[in-house]
Amino acid sequence: MSSVKAKSAAQCHVVAMPYPGRGHINPMMNLCKTLASKNSNILVTFVVTEEWLGFIGSDPKPDNIRFGTIPNVIPSELVRAADMYSFGEAIWTKLEAPFVRLLDQLEPPVTVIMADTFLFWAVGVGNRRNIPVASFWPMSQSMFTIIQHVDLLVKNGHFPADSGENVLNY
Repeated sequence: MSSVKAKSAAQCHVVAMPYPGRGHINPMMNLCKTLASKNSNILVTFVVTEEWLGFIGSDPKPDNIRFGTIPNVIPSELVRAADMYSFGEAIWTKLEAPFVRLLDQLEPPVTVIMADTFLFWAVGVGNRRNIPVASFWPMSQSMFTIIQHVDLLVKNGHFPADSGENVLNY
């Protein structure tokens, strides 16, 4: 029994929480597969909604990656484009509580949370539990720069963009 306990104590348990969208889940899973394949002492719990588990559950992955699921508390991926505002609001207000409940059930104890940068609440969860949080940005650095400097776009009259007929006429 002491060897089992020693192994779990030396194991790094990463909980990966992607933003629930294909362009976020796939890159984070690819990173997790790379991490897990480099070191067998890294255990990854990849957290998705029950709906998303149905989409990706059968994809091959290393043995040291497991799925953790949370209930479908957000609009379905299949209809989210119809109301992106409500989808975003649900992500920022309804995912945290089931994520915290899942953390309470995980063994071994969580060593680090890797959360999508858009899941702002993950940092607070980590801080309250004294668990480091790594922010994962799955998009290009140019997109990051645009978002970081949106104030300059507004200040210089480039945002919001004119959606009139002459939008392509310079």
